Amino acid sequence: MERRIFYLPFCCLLLAATLHLASCTEGGGSITQGDNNLVLDTILVASRHYLEGDTTNPYCDIHVEFIYPFSSQTTSLDTLQQFFVLSHFGPAYASLEPAAAVDAYVRSYVDNYTRDAAIYRETVSIPGTLERLTTENHHDHPEGAAGRFYSYYESISDTIIYNRHGLLSFQVRQSNNKGGAASYQLCRNHVFDLGRGTAVGESDLFNAGYDTALRNMFVASLLEQNGVKSVEELEELGFFGIREILPNRNFLLNEEGIIYTFNKGEYSAYQLDAPEVMIPYGSIRSLLRENSIASKLADLK
Repeated sequence: MERRIFYLPFCCLLLAATLHLASCTEGGGSITQGDNNLVLDTILVASRHYLEGDTTNPYCDIHVEFIYPFSSQTTSLDTLQQFFVLSHFGPAYASLEPAAAVDAYVRSYVDNYTRDAAIYRETVSIPGTLERLTTENHHDHPEGAAGRFYSYYESISDTIIYNRHGLLSFQVRQSNNKGGAASYQLCRNHVFDLGRGTAVGESDLFNAGYDTALRNMFVASLLEQNGVKSVEELEELGFFGIREILPNRNFLLNEEGIIYTFNKGEYSAYQLDAPEVMIPYGSIRSLLRENSIASKLADLK
């Protein structure tokens, strides 16, 4: 069964705002995937907070889509949910249950926005400065006079990439904007071994020396993806530091191989999409530790 919980736009007059559950719908069917005997649930939040509760003022928007395990027959549900909460929202929320973590995260986001606005007002105290900044930022903030302070936006969601053979791979995607044209984007990949009940790291997969061995594979893949023949040509497209590229622990696993994501700013300009490199198990079989979950997946081929 998939539950979808929606928080609709709200206005708050106090710093510590109370979120109102606007609607809750339950649909038939399950979003259980693969053969891991998991039932996955979804919490959806779409929330807007206007400064001082005035709809003519700037506001913050936050969108959360949190897919998490609701039932598990293979590993401790508490352990699994804690891992998902930690991976999605960070250590400060790791001890909370999924719904409570979402609620706390949204509250914190609104509180931080309200606090930023208060600091801005205290800082911009010279007569005429506020009006000048409003005029200068009118292009990026079409709300005009309401642009005395920036409107913020954040979106955070996760996607289940692979859910079979005792392995769960998922990606958390986060983007936010704190005024202006530039937005911050981040992809965080996570792999969980349901049999062991623990997260999977690079040291669990590879023999010593794997990092330098993977470098040439990364370079070859990026050259092919971008239709060029040299690192210099990659640099002309906006890549940098490619000759020193190394595994960054930001990987996913599936039946085909290991997928590395390099976020914007790691080895490429922010104007480019975050590069992803897929390395088939057949290309790295000698690098894999025996009896690791990756070697077992490789043996399925």
